[in-house]
Amino acid sequence: MGEDKSYRGAASQFFVAGELCRRRLVAVVTLGNCPNTDVLVSNQAGTHFAHVQVKTFRPGVDKGVSVGIKAECDYGPKFFWVLAGIPEPSSDAKPEYFVVPSADMAQLVAENHQLWRTTKGKRGQTRSQDTTLRIVGIPPALMSETKKSIEQYRERWDLIGDCCQGNLPQSKNTEPI
Repeated sequence: MGEDKSYRGAASQFFVAGELCRRRLVAVVTLGNCPNTDVLVSNQAGTHFAHVQVKTFRPGVDKGVSVGIKAECDYGPKFFWVLAGIPEPSSDAKPEYFVVPSADMAQLVAENHQLWRTTKGKRGQTRSQDTTLRIVGIPPALMSETKKSIEQYRERWDLIGDCCQGNLPQSKNTEPI
């Protein structure tokens, strides 16, 4: 039987909500009751909202995080992915976060998956064209199937904060991902 990862996933949603609350935003963990939204965020007045999908990895252990095929969809400027690095309880490492706007994540994941599909596997085999698995590499590692680093999104809580103040996020890229 494999490792039960549900505890780490649940904890990461609360860690993300806590980080948002520290930044004077209202954050509610949906506990699985809202498709595609793990944390619903608003300003204190409740007039502007953002949706957050959380994916978890172990900093210093995992080289990538599985986001699934739905990460190729752009859910609009009020939707964000937070890749949450939650250390093991025995670790002295601190949590780390990458806050990625939906449009940027969709482009990154689609490009990375296309690269993965067109390269041979470790043993020279042709890769499955039907897989729904999608992986995002975690800095500093760049996996062989990763075109660009997501380093520019490290701790970019301001993107969600701006959205919840009514300023729709703009990609901070100077070049396409």
